[in-house]
Amino acid sequence: MTRHLLKWDETLFRDPEVFDPDFVPEQFNFREEQLKELAFQLRPGLQGARPMNTVCRGLPGTGKTTTVRKLFGEIEETTKSLVPVYVNCQIDNTTFGIISEVYHQLSGHLPRASGTSTKKVFDGVARILEREQRILVVALDDANYLLYENELNRVLYSLLRTHEVYPGTKIGVIVILSDLAVNLPERLDVRVHSVFRPGEVYFSPYSASEVETILDERAKQGFYPGVLPSEMLSLVVDQTMNGGDLRVGIDLLKRAGIAAEMDGRRRIEEEDICRAHAASRYLHLDAVIRTLRDEERTLLRLLAETQTEGAEITGGEFYERIKEALPLGYTRYYEIVTKLESMRLIDVQYRSGRGRSRVITLRYEPEQILTRLT
Repeated sequence: MTRHLLKWDETLFRDPEVFDPDFVPEQFNFREEQLKELAFQLRPGLQGARPMNTVCRGLPGTGKTTTVRKLFGEIEETTKSLVPVYVNCQIDNTTFGIISEVYHQLSGHLPRASGTSTKKVFDGVARILEREQRILVVALDDANYLLYENELNRVLYSLLRTHEVYPGTKIGVIVILSDLAVNLPERLDVRVHSVFRPGEVYFSPYSASEVETILDERAKQGFYPGVLPSEMLSLVVDQTMNGGDLRVGIDLLKRAGIAAEMDGRRRIEEEDICRAHAASRYLHLDAVIRTLRDEERTLLRLLAETQTEGAEITGGEFYERIKEALPLGYTRYYEIVTKLESMRLIDVQYRSGRGRSRVITLRYEPEQILTRLT
């Protein structure tokens, strides 16, 4: 078959930014209900009152961050009185770092890195709100990174009790969680929970048809016509569903486009997707492992070590094998296994025969999991 080759100055990408992780699409499907719920929570802030606090909960790659950024963008276009501030808690995961980022987005510059206390920076935030009569809403993305060292309690206490020191200040908080097992009320101090009392917006995993629509729209916006044939889109959708994370598919499109372009071809072929998948398929694994607690990481590591032996193992057999190395009651063990299955790290299937035993298998190679857990 004769291939039509690109000229040296041609490209397959109409807009490469469409495939960036933080890109917010103009057409944002299948999260209308969540957008509506979140907008309702923030509506008091548009009317001069304190926004209601909210928890956005869902697995990685289910549109939580994009939904919040989409709504924040609309707020910025329509009003100056309500100021939305987005904080990535993977990057800023201390109280000082978060308050400094809030100050940065309000004032346009960072506080001095040395010799400045958290209280002094926060005083600066409160003075800006008082002086400019503005209302603040802060989104703490990947807030599960703040659950250790008691940082989430400190951050929420600082933000939500500001009005006690600075009367008239009004601050709401959106907490974005990718860990479905986190029982937030149990993790918060009584004095924090009494003022937090959030509403909750749940983000369910995308279906295969929804993933196909989203990726098709990204491809049409990011590539020139004809670059991604329909059969190649179907292959990307299959790989995305196997990976359990929409970001896998978006990254796969980008890498496949780059591979085809490097070979000088005008369209993406199966070999491009296969090459790209070798890197993209682990995006979900990386994102999910970062959210696991210590005992969950330990159980996953023990399972990976068991699976390297290649033998099939049931849930009961695995529990008996690990209970000395990881002393868990069976109820807690079952909760972790259920969580790992819901996060698409493992499969749990019933084996026919006496007692309907449940067989546990990893969805990724044991070596890849062990590498990320060490």
